[in-house]
Amino acid sequence: MEVRAARSVLHTRFGVINGVLFDIDDTLVDLEYSMTTALREVSEHLLPGLDQAGWERFGRIFTHETTHFYDRYLAGELTFNDQRLLRGRAALGHFGVELAEGEESHQWLTAYGRVQPGYVRAFEDVLPLLDLLDAAGIPYGAVSNNVHDYQRAKLDGAGLSRVEHLVGTDTVGVAKPEPAIYLEGVRLLGTTPEETLFVGDNKLLDAEGATAAGLVGVWLNRVGETAGHYGGAAVSTLAELLPPVS
Repeated sequence: MEVRAARSVLHTRFGVINGVLFDIDDTLVDLEYSMTTALREVSEHLLPGLDQAGWERFGRIFTHETTHFYDRYLAGELTFNDQRLLRGRAALGHFGVELAEGEESHQWLTAYGRVQPGYVRAFEDVLPLLDLLDAAGIPYGAVSNNVHDYQRAKLDGAGLSRVEHLVGTDTVGVAKPEPAIYLEGVRLLGTTPEETLFVGDNKLLDAEGATAAGLVGVWLNRVGETAGHYGGAAVSTLAELLPPVS
């Protein structure tokens, strides 16, 4: 007869949990900061004199208004660099700057790819939560809609090498919200779906997708986005997730 070791559990506002999975970008890691800071550094020579409001608009286009290019990358229609370049062109084009094909595009893309990782940082509420999970004996990991090795380097660069379990789109060959990618994270943790939290900043891909796969999906709404028709679990900071360990 198989004897299983007893799992540690935590009693939370979301029920009893025995594991936690996180999205990475804009959940554990402040991707928007790293992207917008790097974008300005590599694009200032193309947009001399652009004011702060303009740079905020530039960043908003790249990070939020051109995600359809990233969706095409996930669908296999574009390479990762292709979608990044198309987003850059769209943002620059909004201000009347055309990034020429060939050497100019290559230089911009190369410069952005070189400096952006240096601005990657974890949110301030991440390490205290991981400390709490470690103290409680609760395993945790990450599931991302990007490839494993790229996200592994990002986590390590942000000081999050302790997030050992990582599932990327190339791990099981699908992306969120396909159930298999969440369930692979559960398998790596050695937990059960119904007692595993999945926390992320995207209502559809993280909260609703994970819930549909049998996990406990929680929307991390850091920016105070209007909930709309969303009626599931939500928090505004990772500090709201779990009770202190007594």
